[in-house]
Amino acid sequence: MSGPHKIRQMMKNEREMARRRFRRQKNKNLLAKPGAHECVIVLDHLKPTYNIGKIFRSSEAFGVKEIHLVDIEFFDPAPGMGAFKWVPAKFHNTFLSSYTDLVNLDYTLYILEPGIGESISTAQLPSKSAFIFGHEEYGISFEPELFPKIKRLTIPQFGKSQSLNVSVAASIILYEYSKQHGKIDKS
Repeated sequence: MSGPHKIRQMMKNEREMARRRFRRQKNKNLLAKPGAHECVIVLDHLKPTYNIGKIFRSSEAFGVKEIHLVDIEFFDPAPGMGAFKWVPAKFHNTFLSSYTDLVNLDYTLYILEPGIGESISTAQLPSKSAFIFGHEEYGISFEPELFPKIKRLTIPQFGKSQSLNVSVAASIILYEYSKQHGKIDKS
């Protein structure tokens, strides 16, 4: 087996291992309880490796109510360090399905885009906020103009690339949301 072929085979094997880990942990997720906050994360067509598990990890740390996964059949839960069993997951075939559910529950939905929308440092985030994150390369799978209930936010950046990894962006917005709505356990 030569270089490129060997790499492709290794990637295929890793993907299959991720699929097996997901199947084992998906049943445990059925017992997950909503977090301390009402905010929701929507993951729109993200790649199945690496970032989704990390977003579950941050979501568990910040007490997210649940995560909606749009057109995501499986993901590798390993980077989440076990958080998949603690944060409820709702699987949707289309973004419209997730959007409709959240709008019917009176959520304010947000997409994050570099340099477009209100800065997260000045925005007053409602308790019922839903943050939508798109594919790592292609972004969101829908035209925002077709969904009038979606607002735009931006994370202030001072570098030249104006780009953040999706799991980093999710952690930043969850931190800002928690600053505004943080619940302190006094027990």
